[in-house]
Amino acid sequence: MSARRGLAALGVLGALVGTGPAGAAELLVFERPGCAWCLRFDREIAPIYPKTEEGRLAPLRRLDIDEGDASGVALTAPVRYAPTFVLVEEGREVGRILGYAGEEAFWGLLADLTKKLPADP
Repeated sequence: MSARRGLAALGVLGALVGTGPAGAAELLVFERPGCAWCLRFDREIAPIYPKTEEGRLAPLRRLDIDEGDASGVALTAPVRYAPTFVLVEEGREVGRILGYAGEEAFWGLLADLTKKLPADP
């Protein structure tokens, strides 16, 4: 199975299984096979992300930028660059991070985005 087909299969599986309760926040990552910055994110952030407060608040859902289907999500603009991280809440885009410039930049930008999420009731 090609890497692209593998990513597409994972995206379909993730959509079927879901990553949390309906309407919950999630962090979509649009990536492309062979993307050096996507691979760097995979090494530096992806293994620890689910263990963080941000990961519990907005689980990661991976989408192939060329084949990924973000149906059910109202994006404010098309996604053109990999990686692009889109924080969504109740199917609507809250904000996005274009590219990956390293751990420090990612966590800082993500912290800014998560402040836009509604507080727990």
